[in-house]
Amino acid sequence: MALPEKLILVCQSFRLGKEPKGICHKQTDGLLQYIEEGILDRGLDVQVATTGCLKQCEKGPVLVIQPDNLWFKGVNSEEAIDAILDGMESGTPAAEYLLS
Repeated sequence: MALPEKLILVCQSFRLGKEPKGICHKQTDGLLQYIEEGILDRGLDVQVATTGCLKQCEKGPVLVIQPDNLWFKGVNSEEAIDAILDGMESGTPAAEYLLS
């Protein structure tokens, strides 16, 4: 299996002790499936993985695209996911969700 061109990391809030903290895991229910479907629909060469806490709780839910190192905040809706995936497709990141 070939390595994907990009990797999307989705914060799931887990910290030491395996206890979820913060808000990311609470606000992304169902969105992982939506991200996967959006990737397939657009024909993107992207893998999705969940992570432990990315320590940006006040800006969460957080999503990171690697290797571009683009961090996105407030990713808690299908509209946000669509904007981010559309930006991946066009090569222009969804500025309204960029974490700076």
